[in-house]
Amino acid sequence: MLEEIFKEVYAKFKLNFYLGIFDRVHERVGSLSATEAFAAEVIYTLREPTIREFAECIGISQPNATYKVNSLISKGYIEKKNSDSDKREYHLKVTKKFLDYYNINNEYIKVVMDRIRKRFTPEQAKQFEDMLRIISRELMPENSQLHDRYCK
Repeated sequence: MLEEIFKEVYAKFKLNFYLGIFDRVHERVGSLSATEAFAAEVIYTLREPTIREFAECIGISQPNATYKVNSLISKGYIEKKNSDSDKREYHLKVTKKFLDYYNINNEYIKVVMDRIRKRFTPEQAKQFEDMLRIISRELMPENSQLHDRYCK
């Protein structure tokens, strides 16, 4: 039963996010394809990675990553920022345009979290928060390693 209810909750979050993406992805100049949307989301999650770090994380070649990044730059969703330590190196940074787009997911998460705070006692909400922290930090070691490696 635990697996089923978790899949149900996870599917509802994904569905909300995907519907938001497809609502905003249109066949017009400057719009994001679904692949570009996911690439930009990975760059955002990695918190200003280099192109090499982005490529390594998603398992593609550096030239392929460069192609994807250049497309996102030309559409205004990503920008390159010189590294403070090595001026030959660039970090990828999402723009306000991307953040406005990305808020699809954050807005829904906020709505659900507000509903949790209203529905449950502060103690129950705190216990839920603690459980999520344990799930994230202890029970998902595969993703924790990726997160620790790439998310600065």
